[in-house]
Amino acid sequence: MEPVSSAAQVIIAIIPIVGIVWGSVLIFFYLLWNYRHKILLIKAGQYVPPRFDLLSFSLLAGLLLETVGLTLTIFLAIVQGANYVLLGGLIPLSIGTGLLIYYGIKRRDKAA
Repeated sequence: MEPVSSAAQVIIAIIPIVGIVWGSVLIFFYLLWNYRHKILLIKAGQYVPPRFDLLSFSLLAGLLLETVGLTLTIFLAIVQGANYVLLGGLIPLSIGTGLLIYYGIKRRDKAA
């Protein structure tokens, strides 16, 4: 195996830096233009604030976290047994369960 030249090492080191800089520039300009767009809409009186549906979010996030947590818990229990590693699956499982319980309580209160 031939040794890697110093020019190649520099290029390999620069590529991620350039990617991070370009990504940061794109995110900056997106946020700037989005801000200016909202300001112009507010001045024109046409701005409608986005509506956030907490019930739908809690249902979706709860289901996703529940399935990911259950899968990780089962997998880690099989591979590692009852160990602290099992927390990697139990934490999202418990958060997902909490979100689903919140969804159920709020839906029941909304229906009543």
